[in-house]
Amino acid sequence: MPESKVKLVFAFGLVYIIWGSTYLAIKLAIDSIPPFLMAGARHVIAGLILITYVYLKEKPSIRPRHIRSNTIIGGLLLLGGNGGVVWAEQFVPSGLASLLVSMVPIWILLINWLGLKNGKPSVKKTAGVVLGLSGLMFLISPLELLRAEAVNPIGAIVLMFASLSWAAGSVYTNYAKMPESKFAAISIQMLSGGFMLLIWSFIVGEYKHFNISAVTVNSYLALIYLIIFGSLIAYSAYIWLLHAAGPSLTSTYAYVNPVVAVFLGWILISEPMNPRIIISTVIIISAVALITSSHKQPSQLPVEEVS
Repeated sequence: MPESKVKLVFAFGLVYIIWGSTYLAIKLAIDSIPPFLMAGARHVIAGLILITYVYLKEKPSIRPRHIRSNTIIGGLLLLGGNGGVVWAEQFVPSGLASLLVSMVPIWILLINWLGLKNGKPSVKKTAGVVLGLSGLMFLISPLELLRAEAVNPIGAIVLMFASLSWAAGSVYTNYAKMPESKFAAISIQMLSGGFMLLIWSFIVGEYKHFNISAVTVNSYLALIYLIIFGSLIAYSAYIWLLHAAGPSLTSTYAYVNPVVAVFLGWILISEPMNPRIIISTVIIISAVALITSSHKQPSQLPVEEVS
């Protein structure tokens, strides 16, 4: 297999598997840490670690336009996207949350079609998106969730807007002006998005209800996991994939993550495995295969757009 394909497979593996495990980590982290404070601290700490590495190893040339474009990306992906998901998980079952987050590929398809004048999406890609959402609905069975407990409508609406914000940021990443160093761009996104989350945490008054002595060991461990694996590793791989594979193909993570979460629960804590899970996995893998087969490598941006 060519080296470039090996890198793609490895990066997709990181995003699929690690982000599949973060639903539980977020639940544990916000158990005793306010959601926006937790998310902000997570990304600021990860951003500081990454920017320190970048300046020690690469000494990148960063211009004001790079800071501006990556601050926009940080706001869309981390404040609007991740912040919305973290907040909503206080009120919405994690299964339904993952289902609503899986709207990302559909939003990306619509943004590319309506906003960027890229033409009508191919039949294969459209079929793959629809099939993937169908497979996820079969896996999670939202009707059972609705019968089990009332769904908070505000939480569901926030999740829809969060998935739209994440999709918009993902698409914009391929058109934004970037520094030569991808790690420099990612660190700016983490720092800007993280500080926005901390500012929003202050605005909504989370500090009034936060007691650091009440933070549990599980929350601390979950936060450390999210910083190292969720942000430094998986988020970096995601941003790299947006450039290397394009937003539509990269967004297939939204279908695969819930399946990974279910299989990790089966392997690690002996949660039940049933025919529904196996069938939905086959459907979702088929959907990813359809989207992948319709994928075209994104054209390279002009030099002046990325330097």
